[in-house]
Order: sequence, then structure tokens, then C-alpha cells
Amino acid sequence: MNEEVHIDIVTQSDQLPEMTCRSFFHSRDLFEILEKTRAQQPYMVVATKEGKVIAHLLAILRRRGSLIPPYLFSQGRIYGEGDYEEGVDKEHVFQLMLSELTKLFKRKLCLYIEFSDLSTKMFGYKIFRKERYFPVQWMEVHNSLHSMPPIERLNDKMKERITHIQQQGVIFKQVENKEELKAFYRMLHRFFSLKVRRYLPPERLFFEMAHNEHCRLFVTRYKEKVIGGCACIYYNDNAYLWYLASRKRRYPLLHPGTATVWGAIKYAYEKKYRHIYFMDVGLPFKKSQYRDFILSFGGKEVSTYRWFRFTVSCINSVIGWIYRE
Repeated sequence: MNEEVHIDIVTQSDQLPEMTCRSFFHSRDLFEILEKTRAQQPYMVVATKEGKVIAHLLAILRRRGSLIPPYLFSQGRIYGEGDYEEGVDKEHVFQLMLSELTKLFKRKLCLYIEFSDLSTKMFGYKIFRKERYFPVQWMEVHNSLHSMPPIERLNDKMKERITHIQQQGVIFKQVENKEELKAFYRMLHRFFSLKVRRYLPPERLFFEMAHNEHCRLFVTRYKEKVIGGCACIYYNDNAYLWYLASRKRRYPLLHPGTATVWGAIKYAYEKKYRHIYFMDVGLPFKKSQYRDFILSFGGKEVSTYRWFRFTVSCINSVIGWIYRE
């Protein structure tokens, strides 16, 4: 069986084969967006059998900086396990792709690799373990939009807050021009600059997203000031809130975070998407104010794993031992 499946890793969009893309995070669209963004190197791992593409997985090598050692490093980032044709042995093909990808990132001196947003909690458990990845318990949140109007999932306190926000003249709208895009990015940069773990890509990525049919950038405005914003993906009847920021300390009485999240939920509902997924609801602590805030909009909390692997063996062993189950 191993000899029948061939694995290639593509680094340029003009070399990508014809593929059926069911997930934006493994699509040609995202590959091309990343390709045009500095410090973002996309790698498409492609599995073929008898000359036909049967699976593909998009991985991102990010060049990053930090305020603590090692200051400059690269990180491998993958959202989900990839796309597969019907009838394919997913776990077997994933094992082949993961093995080749891990070898590649090791050669690239990638500090660590992170997988998130897998389709099921236990997908690839033995495969990840074999490649010396370790799991960290994580929580994800998504809201169902098709079974009832999202307003009905809110408690009375949240409904009153939203009414107050609207009465104060706070507006949630789509980014429509270059000036709004720059204001959107400045606000995100202020928000993320002091965060220890959260990562903000270069402005070019959001510029490319603004011109893609599957992406929308939104700002929350109050008297010509941008006080919040988010970047969302829309694909296959689902919405994904990818980046979210607000100036809640500067404008606490206007609740810019609430206005932004509610605006994104309301937009997805009006466009008849079935679910909205929040791509990051904070670090996996038992108590999280941010996660509780996202859950206050009537979403569902789901326990899952994120998988990590550090290239330096001793570091990987120590941190893997700390997070042992």
C-alpha cells in the first residue's frame, strides 16, 4: 500500500495540481494569499495515487519574533488534517503526509509545529504519537445558527448590553476601502503587540483576504474611531472567526468586543451560514475570561486536542512529559 501512494510537497502556486478543496484552510486560495505575504511560506503536501490527487494538506511556516529568547524563530502551523477524496484511508494517508511534513520542518530548523482544529478529538492519535508529537487539552467553541435565531440564545443581560451598544451609535460594518483596512490593522496591531502567545501576520495577508471571495474583514466604529474588528472566513455553509480584537480598555462602556462578536454572528446568520466557529478562544486554562465571554453568545464548548512537536528533542521530551496524560 505504501508504494501506491506518492507524497509531494509543493512550494509555488503555479505548480499546484488540480485539487478538490473542501476546506479554506487547505485551499489554493489560502496558499496564494500566504504566498504573497512576507514571513509566511506555504507548503502544500499532496498525496497522489495512480496520478490522481487523493489528499492534500496545507502547512504554513511562519517567521516570528518574540520579546524573550530565541527572539527570532520559525513556527509550523496547520489548521485541520487536510482534504481527502471519498473512499481514501484517511489515517494511512495522513500518516504518510505527516511524516514527510515533519521531516521538512526539521530540515527548515522550525522551532515547533502546531496542529489544531482537527475534525475529531482522537483523529490521528497514534500517528501523532509515533512522530513524537504531544497533545495538549484544548477547548473550542462554535455556535449553531440554523436551529434557532442567535438572539434567542442570549440571556437578558446580553440582550440589554447589545441594545445599549446600538443606542450609543456603535456600528459594525465591512471594511470597504484602503483607509479602513489600515485602521483595522493598526487596531489589531495594538491589541496583539502585548500578547504573549497570539500571533498577528503582516498587513499584506489581510489586504489579500479583503480581495478574496471567501473572506470578510469587519470593523466596529464609534464616531469615526475603529474600536474593534475581526477577520472571518466563509466556506461550505460555515463561518470561521479567525482574528478578533477590540479596544475594550479604552472604551469599556461601549463594549467593543461584544459589538464585534455579535456583529459577526448576526452577519453569518443573515447570510444563512449553518455554524460559526471561533478559531481561538484562548489558552487551555480551566478558567478563562475570554472563553467565558465567547460562550456568553450561546455557543457550545467542545473538548479537543492541539498537537505540538519541538524540533529540539530534549525540549520536546521535557514539554511532552509536562503535558503527559
